[in-house]
Order: sequence, then structure tokens, then C-alpha cells
Amino acid sequence: MNGDVTTTVDLPGPYHLHRSLAMLRRGPGDPALRFDTTGAWRATLTPDGPASLRLTPLAADRVGVAAWGPGAEWAVRQAPRLLGYEDRPDEFRPDLAWLADLHRRTPGLRLPRTDRVLEALIPAILEQKVLGVDAFAAWRRLLQQHGDPAPGPVPPGLRVPLSAERWARLAVWDWHRAGVTPERYRTAQAVARIGDRWEHLSPDRLRAALRAAPGVGPWTVAETLMRARGDADAVPWGDYHLGRIVGTAFLGRILDDDAEVAKLLAPFAPHRYRALRLLTLHTRVERRGPRRSRVDVRRW
Repeated sequence: MNGDVTTTVDLPGPYHLHRSLAMLRRGPGDPALRFDTTGAWRATLTPDGPASLRLTPLAADRVGVAAWGPGAEWAVRQAPRLLGYEDRPDEFRPDLAWLADLHRRTPGLRLPRTDRVLEALIPAILEQKVLGVDAFAAWRRLLQQHGDPAPGPVPPGLRVPLSAERWARLAVWDWHRAGVTPERYRTAQAVARIGDRWEHLSPDRLRAALRAAPGVGPWTVAETLMRARGDADAVPWGDYHLGRIVGTAFLGRILDDDAEVAKLLAPFAPHRYRALRLLTLHTRVERRGPRRSRVDVRRW
């Protein structure tokens, strides 16, 4: 497909587009990322303005990139990092035979890097302490109502995430109608007021700045760094599923203590998130106890 700007990206080895980029999608109805049978569409707000990307696998290790909009050139230059070109999966060599086998049986998995901090941070805040289905619905409503249509010949409904200024200006009732609780939208507005300064921080400085932000804890920090900076060691401590996945994979039982999880993952640093991603793809966890209740704050 021809775009305003096009290129091809040759990856250092086999590449699986859906498996690699799936972690960027905020639910199956994410207005900013769509998968289809031949590739993916992504909308992003670059430093130069909005851009749409069409990503199409051309060979086992090659992806075609077409971009539209004012930010098309930036998006194409950044596309190799988005696809995980700078990721180093070959450096992950676990001593555990079964985990090494999982790694071998998951070819083409590379960790993406978006270089867009707020596009990772805001939805992570929306996902704090709520069911994923409710957080995904809030993200979808906010982008459908307030996000600009993505440029170019894109699928209907593809939307560009909001700028920092627009996130900060959203009215209380806009957040409420989307189903976002006050503590979460206040945190989202606070980080949005920092603006584009987030985007220029090194990984270490970004980690420190995120930890210092009110309402942003270790889970949100990790969820942001793994996407915006491609951090292969970012573990989402406190995640509801963490002890379920790691405990089941290693011990055949669910763990309720992050300290136990930390001991099991420690040998895999600096690839603890990569190990967790593999476990997530290959581990089946049995349900235990009642499901968490859904809360629709729009009825408050």
C-alpha cells in the first residue's frame, strides 16, 4: 500500500507482527491499533503531528511500512524501534530447559518500543485497580469521543490518541461518561500537565520521574516502560495476574505474594518481562474463587 512515506524494515531474524505488537493493544476494540489478516493499522501522535501506520509482513524477517499525515516521516523513521529492531531476544538464555524451550517455540517475538510515553502512561492509569474490560471500554470511549480521526485511507473508527494538552483539558464529566473514577482521572490529568517533557527523558530518568508522580506506582511504571521504552526487565508488580501466571508456570499453584514471584523471576534479569511475556503466552491458569465485580461509575 502506498502512503505519504513508505519504507521496508529488515529485522535481525524471524518476526511475528501480531505476537510482537499485541501488547500495545488496549483491548480488542482499541481505536488506535487494529489487526487484520494481512497486517496492522496504528494511529499515533508524533512530535510532528498525527500519523497513521500500515504495517504489512512481506517476508519472514521483513515488514512493509506506509504512513500518512503530518507525522508520517517521524513515524517511518521510528518504525524499526516500534517493530522491535533494537530488542535483543537472542541474549535471553535461561538455564531452565522448559523455559528455553518456550523461547525456542516462540519465534519472531520481539518487544516493541513506541517512544510515546503518554500513549502508554494514560491507558495504564486507566487500568489501575479495575477489570481490564472496564479499562479498555474507558480508553475506547475517550478516543472515540475526543480523539481525532487518523489521517489517510484507514479503517473506519481509527483514532489518534490525545495530546497532553487535550488530556489535561478534559472536563470531569468527560471522564465520568467514559467510566473513569476520580482518583484515576486526576492522576491522568496530573501527568498530562507535564506535557512532552516525559518524551525526552532517558529510561532511568523516566523511571525515577514516574515513581515520583502522585498516583503512579510500580505497576504503572512497568506498564509504561515496557511499551514506551521497550524495557525487557519491566515487571508489573502488583498485577492481579502476575502471581497466577508465574506461580502456575513454575510451581503448579497460584502465588499471592509478589516477594515469592520476585525470587522466581530474579535469575532472568535483565529479561524478566520477556520471561513473563513467554509465560503469559504459554501458561493456562485455572480460575479460582469468584470473579472480581465490575463497577460502572457512570451510574454514580
